[in-house]
Amino acid sequence: MKNEKSCGVIPFFKQDGEWRVIIIKQNNGVVGFPKGHVENNETEEETALREVKEETNLTPTIIKGFREEISYYIPEYDVNKTVVVFVGLIDDISFTKQISEISDIYICSIEEALERINFEDTKKLFKKAIKFINNI
Repeated sequence: MKNEKSCGVIPFFKQDGEWRVIIIKQNNGVVGFPKGHVENNETEEETALREVKEETNLTPTIIKGFREEISYYIPEYDVNKTVVVFVGLIDDISFTKQISEISDIYICSIEEALERINFEDTKKLFKKAIKFINNI
């Protein structure tokens, strides 16, 4: 069995006084947040920022104080996967999707994002991020 680690960012921004978030739909149909594998000697934050840039062309600023992880098993690949997620703020919401991995990018309200995300563990993690972002 293999162990894999990915890191990503939940990219938030304010629009008309309300928090909005950018989520992605991967080519395999999974809806969540930009993330990807740790490469070489990268830190978790470096990986998260690189992956967001590669997948969306967004450049968030990671907000200190939020680091959550989820782990799950992928039987078809015999992989234990750990995903580390940070909260980030973005100023410029001009995005470009990485066609090789991303089929769509959505700008959503919090409620819309919760409806679109298709895994419960990702929704739970997102709810923790919402509480965090509402307290900063």
